[in-house]
Amino acid sequence: MTKLKASHSTPAHPRRDNVISNVLVVVKRTSYRTLVEEKHDARITDLIAAGDPTVLRMRRSHEEHEGAVAEVEQALRELGIPAQVQYGAHAKIEKHFGLVVTVGGDGTLLAASHQVDSHIPVLGVNSAPSSSVGFFCATKKGAIHAALEQAVTGRMIATQLTRMRVDLNGSCVHNRVLNEALFCHSCPAATSRYILRVTSKDGAAVEEEQRSSGMWVGPAAGSTAAQKSAGGRVLPLLSSRIQYVVREPYTPQGHALKLAVGTFDAESILTIRNKMTSARLFLDGDHVGVETAIGDVLTMRRSDEPLTVLGLTRNRA
Repeated sequence: MTKLKASHSTPAHPRRDNVISNVLVVVKRTSYRTLVEEKHDARITDLIAAGDPTVLRMRRSHEEHEGAVAEVEQALRELGIPAQVQYGAHAKIEKHFGLVVTVGGDGTLLAASHQVDSHIPVLGVNSAPSSSVGFFCATKKGAIHAALEQAVTGRMIATQLTRMRVDLNGSCVHNRVLNEALFCHSCPAATSRYILRVTSKDGAAVEEEQRSSGMWVGPAAGSTAAQKSAGGRVLPLLSSRIQYVVREPYTPQGHALKLAVGTFDAESILTIRNKMTSARLFLDGDHVGVETAIGDVLTMRRSDEPLTVLGLTRNRA
């Protein structure tokens, strides 16, 4: 297994001679590594040995990933850039870095981004393009050295992506939501009941009581994923607007909802009043989950902390 060599000394200043010299590399822990090499899961091992289609890509993706990790290691060595290494995108980032490099896919970058403020650029390496979309990733195996050189010398285009803030009963739950929030009943088969309100800067508000399968709310970066699949539209990547999309709305006697799909600007606020005894709020996937009770009030708005991502080309915007 490829292991990046880590340097545990961080320079006092993030740049030296216009070159970023304190780099954090966040490396994905593949399913193969976790389940087979570490946990020695007998069932997974047997399925892989039998060529079962449910696990067919697991080892291949792992080997592809390991090749990319080795290339990152070689590139850093050739560039003379010391780096700290963190395995697992959810491990705590405790120091300031001039650059964060994620080696995995969009999920790895997304998870790491929750600990990164707007002043730290992120460079995504898609380590397994055969099985990973890598929408936010600027490079892949075969081009890593050139991308890292551009990144550490400040010559790679930087894009600031809008993130979303979520509050629960007036307290901030998360200020760095990049893709979306999902609000729904704790049981996927149950009806979600809530009161939805969108309030503009001047105080004007539109409110509606709804029953549905829940709703997606998120910034432009997530509009190509769940929001689009649920019937939303793809927002320009640099848009500062937030979109909400109600999932499978219940419309008695065919009456359309006023607030089924829509966007609101940076000065507006979306409010959800929970009418369920048991509901859940999921942020950027299933790794961040918050329980909410009846009467709880959720608010969502544009965050004051955008994410700086390197190498996003215009065709992605």
